[in-house]
Amino acid sequence: MPSKISRPLACASLIVSLFSTSLAWAEEKASCGEEAPCEIENGQYYIHLPETRQDDGPLGAILYLHGHRGKALNAIRNKGFQRIADELGVAFVAVQGVNGTWSFPTAPRSLRNESQFFDEVLDDLASRFDIDKDRTMLSGFSSGGFMTWYLACEDSGRFSGYAPIAGAFWEPLPENCPTENPYLFHVHGTSDTVVPLAGRWLGGGQWKQGDVFESFDVWRRQNGLTDAKPQKLTDGNLECERWTPEGGLFELCLHDGGHSVQANWIKRAWRELGSMKGWNEKS
Repeated sequence: MPSKISRPLACASLIVSLFSTSLAWAEEKASCGEEAPCEIENGQYYIHLPETRQDDGPLGAILYLHGHRGKALNAIRNKGFQRIADELGVAFVAVQGVNGTWSFPTAPRSLRNESQFFDEVLDDLASRFDIDKDRTMLSGFSSGGFMTWYLACEDSGRFSGYAPIAGAFWEPLPENCPTENPYLFHVHGTSDTVVPLAGRWLGGGQWKQGDVFESFDVWRRQNGLTDAKPQKLTDGNLECERWTPEGGLFELCLHDGGHSVQANWIKRAWRELGSMKGWNEKS
């Protein structure tokens, strides 16, 4: 017959074992950040957390998509991106494409369900790092900019705002976007030859990058803004035109440079978005 104390001891041992397993899982779950990737079911991302936080509440986050054949690791190592995250008091999240590519609807290849994947990224960020899903902005450069445009067109509510750089729709352009108007801040170089404002053919004439102005027309047309004169403003090296429909915002900012990205453009978009949304971020 077992002794009277054997069962309590067995229960205590089981509890300790379960606790140890749970603790190990929690440590493994949180053991990513900076140059250590955060692995989720359909991909990975990297995250830089700000040096200081304003309060104990959830963090806002800027998500960034690299260009064609790019690496999220290089983006998370970028001191300029780290600096704007620290200055704004938000997380900077560099997301990795499959084989350095993004599977937007008109892309040459479809390697992943990107809509599902970005939902997974946001869910993981919320549970693992206490990211506030209602204070997020998606930015992307070049091919990452293409992906940003299509995600804004598919479901603008997935992110609070969108800041694509040097990338718009591909042909055939969508006739309309079946979602509410996004807050969209687009930056493009007038001397860009990789992704020209007028677009260009790729793959020996198999695919064509879309015209940036025609991409904006998709949004302007469905909001009755085709003939509306935009508000014009200058900000540093950017010359901008802004349309303000009922809900959302469309802004096209041009610079005289080529195919490039600057951290300050992303920082500016976040601040503009925060002002429109009423967020109380650090200056």
